Amino acid sequence: MNRDELITYLTEKFKDKIELLDTGRAEPFFLIKRENLVEFCREIKSDLKLEMDYLCNIGAVDTGERFEIVYDVASVENNIRFDFKLVMEYEGAEIDSVREIWPAANWYEREMWELYGINIKNHPNLKRFLLPDDWNQGNPMLKSWDAPDFIRMPEELQ
Repeated sequence: MNRDELITYLTEKFKDKIELLDTGRAEPFFLIKRENLVEFCREIKSDLKLEMDYLCNIGAVDTGERFEIVYDVASVENNIRFDFKLVMEYEGAEIDSVREIWPAANWYEREMWELYGINIKNHPNLKRFLLPDDWNQGNPMLKSWDAPDFIRMPEELQ
């Protein structure tokens, strides 16, 4: 399946659940709704035309206005790959775990919880692994984060 066939297949199969984003990247990039996350992930993994069996990455982004969670998935069997993201407000930031679908999500989800403060529902092991166990200075990947020994780069250099 080439890039255009993949886009057509996904947009037809998931009509109201995804939106193609124009990013100029090699792989297609879609926007999904947070409430469709687990169902969408199960379907793209079990669909025989897709078989998205490899979770390449999950990354959180603090845009300064909201969170964006980006998932990069691939099929080793079908040699296809695409990305999708979901968007959420800071207030009540929470997503469902996809760890049961892709076990590798364990580390990525823990990282989002630890560094951004995004709650991961149904994750069985939300424990720190990057910051000290007694860390009490907030979530260091937030753009609004500040700490006593943190020196912010001047705006003109950013």
